[in-house]
Amino acid sequence: MRKEFIKAICDQLKKNKKLFLLVGDLGYGMIEPLVKKYPNSFLNVGVAEQNMAGVAAGIASEGYQVFIYSIANFSTFRCAEQIRNDIDYHNLNVTVVSVGSGLEYGKLGYSHHALQDLALMRTFPNTKIISPANEFELNKSMNYIFKNPGPKYLRLSKEETVKYTSIKKTNFKDGDWILIKKGKLNKAIVSTGNSLKKSFELSMFKKFKDFYIYSVPIWSMKSKKLHQNYLKKFSELMVVETHLEDGGFSSYLREAAKNQYKLKIKSISISPKVVGEVGDKAFLEKKYLRN
Repeated sequence: MRKEFIKAICDQLKKNKKLFLLVGDLGYGMIEPLVKKYPNSFLNVGVAEQNMAGVAAGIASEGYQVFIYSIANFSTFRCAEQIRNDIDYHNLNVTVVSVGSGLEYGKLGYSHHALQDLALMRTFPNTKIISPANEFELNKSMNYIFKNPGPKYLRLSKEETVKYTSIKKTNFKDGDWILIKKGKLNKAIVSTGNSLKKSFELSMFKKFKDFYIYSVPIWSMKSKKLHQNYLKKFSELMVVETHLEDGGFSSYLREAAKNQYKLKIKSISISPKVVGEVGDKAFLEKKYLRN
């Protein structure tokens, strides 16, 4: 997914030179094609994420579309004040890009776990959350990013993603639910990002085999009413997320529902207990993924 992200920027630079990528001294093995071909559209600011967000705001204020790229916690929490004050409140065309959703950097310890990033970024009023499940959704989402100026948070997985064929064509707009599998009940499994893998695993169990499956790649504070068009169709949702339940995607859908419908929303999410162990994602999710 990371290589597809860089490729998408390189392809767009062929048509629009007013794009810029900033990194915080990482991305090696991924960013080289862009650096080699478009050196004037790239800057490594070093291990200085707060400065990176401020520099991005300055470049964007000159009419550029800017991307800042780092491991999830570093591109969000470490520079949250700059994102809020410099980027979001000024409604600048900056996309904050994070890599390693949930427990994907499990071997590096909890300083690298992205378990509260959605809770933070979705509270910024102008920022749209973009959380693609795979390369197909990423490319559709990148088209959306290029065509729709404004602050965004792009949450990328660094692991192999699950492929699917969308049942209905969609333009991937803010608030769209992508129908992946039709069900026989008025119940659905809903996920955002690479949690779609777990959705498919759940659908293999007898309890969930007749559930619809949806992926929701783009959502925001301003699109909650759009989600109500989907929420009112169902009596039960199982929401899967690589994030804490509080402040996460299931919490967002509960807010959108506003208790207006006879709808049960359950979730599979990461336990709020501090993940104090080190191990790969599979090992940690066995211990900390709960429902």
